[in-house]
Amino acid sequence: MERILQAGRPQLSPSDAAALLGELFGVAADDARDLGSERDQAFLVQSSGSPVSVLKVSNPAEDPQVLDMEAAAALHVHRIDPELGVALPWAVPGAPDTYRAAWSDGENVCWVRAYDVLPGAGRVTATTLDDRALRAWGSTSARLGRALRGFTHPKAHRTMLWNVQHTARVRELLVHIPDGDRRAAVERIVDRFEEVVVPAWPRLRTQVVHGDFTADNALTAVDGTVTGIVDFGDMSHATLLTDLAPLLESLVCGRSGEEMFRAARLVLDGYEQVTPLEPEEVDLLGEVWAARCALTIAISEWRVAQGLEDPVFARRYNDPAAATIAGLEAVGWDDARRRLGGHRVEAPTAQLRKRRDAVFGPATEPLSYREPLHVASAEGVWITDVTGRRYLDCYNNVPCVGHAHPRVTAAISRQARRINTHTRYLSEPAVELAERLAASCPSGLDTVLLVNSGSEANDLAWRLARAATGRGGALCTDFAYHGLTEAIAAVSPEAWLDGRGPDHVETWTPPDPYRGTALGGEHFEAALERLATRGHEPAAVYLDAVLTSDGIVDLDPAHVRALHRRAKAAGALWIADEVQSGHGRTGEALWGFSRFGIEPDFVTLGKPMGNGHPVAAVITRSDIVQAAVGRTLLFSTFGGNPVSAAAALAVLDVIDDERVLDRVRDTGEKMRAALRELADRHPAIGDVRGAGLAVGVEIVHPGGTRPDRATAVAVRDGMRARGVLVGTTGRTGNVLKVRPPLAFTDRELPVFVDALDSALAEQSGR
Repeated sequence: MERILQAGRPQLSPSDAAALLGELFGVAADDARDLGSERDQAFLVQSSGSPVSVLKVSNPAEDPQVLDMEAAAALHVHRIDPELGVALPWAVPGAPDTYRAAWSDGENVCWVRAYDVLPGAGRVTATTLDDRALRAWGSTSARLGRALRGFTHPKAHRTMLWNVQHTARVRELLVHIPDGDRRAAVERIVDRFEEVVVPAWPRLRTQVVHGDFTADNALTAVDGTVTGIVDFGDMSHATLLTDLAPLLESLVCGRSGEEMFRAARLVLDGYEQVTPLEPEEVDLLGEVWAARCALTIAISEWRVAQGLEDPVFARRYNDPAAATIAGLEAVGWDDARRRLGGHRVEAPTAQLRKRRDAVFGPATEPLSYREPLHVASAEGVWITDVTGRRYLDCYNNVPCVGHAHPRVTAAISRQARRINTHTRYLSEPAVELAERLAASCPSGLDTVLLVNSGSEANDLAWRLARAATGRGGALCTDFAYHGLTEAIAAVSPEAWLDGRGPDHVETWTPPDPYRGTALGGEHFEAALERLATRGHEPAAVYLDAVLTSDGIVDLDPAHVRALHRRAKAAGALWIADEVQSGHGRTGEALWGFSRFGIEPDFVTLGKPMGNGHPVAAVITRSDIVQAAVGRTLLFSTFGGNPVSAAAALAVLDVIDDERVLDRVRDTGEKMRAALRELADRHPAIGDVRGAGLAVGVEIVHPGGTRPDRATAVAVRDGMRARGVLVGTTGRTGNVLKVRPPLAFTDRELPVFVDALDSALAEQSGR
């Protein structure tokens, strides 16, 4: 490439160019205007004042096969995206597949090419581009890259000094930069590039790219949008960042401070509307942008020093390039990455905790663990903190099929790029989701209402129950949690921090097989009676099938059937809260209520439904919903929106495809067996219970059944210190809550058991 940059440009006059068009391509012309070029000559050739063609006379050092590649690329792009506006080459008369003709100045042979004239003005001033134009330039660049994605040519694999991939070679040119401060800045950019970008470069996406889509190489309309792409002279096989670097350098030229980053983000928005960038590509944008600026300065000063180019023309972008480098360095590389959409460097944990406390307020749920977990990323059943340490997640049920499951994240991304709106418009994902949910339940449950969260689902079920029964009383277990809306916090005794519940709600004590208490239905019966004494007839009964907040209980199906019969006899509707027990958590069926042999009146689902994406549902009977017709509006603006519905559909697919129920059942049995073996060595374990991957480990004072909350909390924190996350639950907070994502398998089981064993041993040794 340097041979071309060092060779002198051809020296045709405008009149010679006009004559050459007629001589070589058979089109008469009488005038031409030099368009300027770094290493070639380009002319706008005219006839009687009207443009006829753009004539390019190549540098004598140019490889003719490279010129053939440029012609082939332009034709390829036109075939793929004919609306893009690419200047097409003319075939030489009599040679339909030849797009270059030879011309000699007596000493050198140069290749001459003719191109279509496209509408628009050349060399737009970047600072005049408005926000719409900046985005449009970004999308045009991405369209050009996408059109070239399937193009290949042997000559595309070449070394181009202007390609940021070769930034390290700029070191050879530093001596030609006369200003010491500027030379030092360029050298710092080269150092940064070698340190950060070079190791990552082999991992980045590559293809044939244009390599120089800039304000100098495009024609624009009055509004600044691109009407024509006119030069493929720097194309090569390189990374996508090789296209973005000159684009950013050119379009953000002359902008400073926050405006520099704002403009860059708009360009990137347009680009990603067509071609989303991968996280690592985004993270490197600042460095490659700076590298292109460094190339601009170094190459132009080198060419001036060699006498190859007019100094004023060569240096026309050096000051803005230096200003861009200064702007990037001024904010620092970490902040530049964040401003361009890359990953942010988290604040120190103590500082972030202080900020959280200040802005979240005193009533917010406190952080888990004595030593807060400062998370950075997650995958499957593993969470990684900001220091890079990995933790086995045995606590979080919301990422139902595993953190960042690729099927779910891809479904969200695809649908979000297509459309996202409400259910007042028809969309296939919402309807299909509702159909599949209804099909998963007993036939009587034929109506699905889509909302955003488990709280909203339980709230809506309560509204419908009241409308259908004309009653206002509710029953729940005595430490249940069903949500945070005002209506549902009323049936969430776990949230009654002052111990007082509302007048229209009664609780019953669930069975405790470990201690042999409340095994019959007497507590439920007494709750009904207390409710009646206060003048409230029951509208609904709520039940979480695994009693997560009550300490996790493996309920006897016969017991639940008896409660269900009594509730129905009392005129109450049954709400099966499947937020924590559903989607295969028990391993026996998709829904926890199925194991009891009952048919609830409502099934409520929450965020596990979308693997953490905000989607939830109420499944009920059409006759129940009918009672609300004409009395209230059942609508949630973004409940069941297409993106959330796509996430929920993907979760259902994963449950089927990965045979999640079988895995949960098998792993859950192995987990409880391993825990019971552990209990033989640790008297602090009073009981092990649960279903599937909802497991409770009750911690007690040795020698009895008295709950030991202090040890449970210490063990929980001890496991966190050993890289395993669990929670605590139950009224006394002494039950270890083991509720991992359903991606948990017996491969992770030894990690969990060893951490618990070690944490218990540490406590017993004190």
